[in-house]
Amino acid sequence: MSKTQTKTTTVRARIEPDIKRRAEKVLKTIGLTSSEAINVFYHKIAAEQGIPFSLHIPNRESQAAIEEVRATKKVKNLSLEDWKLSLKKK
Repeated sequence: MSKTQTKTTTVRARIEPDIKRRAEKVLKTIGLTSSEAINVFYHKIAAEQGIPFSLHIPNRESQAAIEEVRATKKVKNLSLEDWKLSLKKK
């Protein structure tokens, strides 16, 4: 993104209050706002054409949380290849 481009899009996400509080404490220590951190994260995703860290098979607790969200939000379960294709279509 060029430095003259205006930021006009909003990103919204639901997150556990404790995680938000803990993350914002770390961000404050390193001098970033949540918005700046998300912006850095999105830039890194775009530059690397993927998530900028490894993703692992979730443990039982994480898997249960994922399943709970999918059940309440009707989230589709995509393979990695289908997910990559869906990103290219956007």
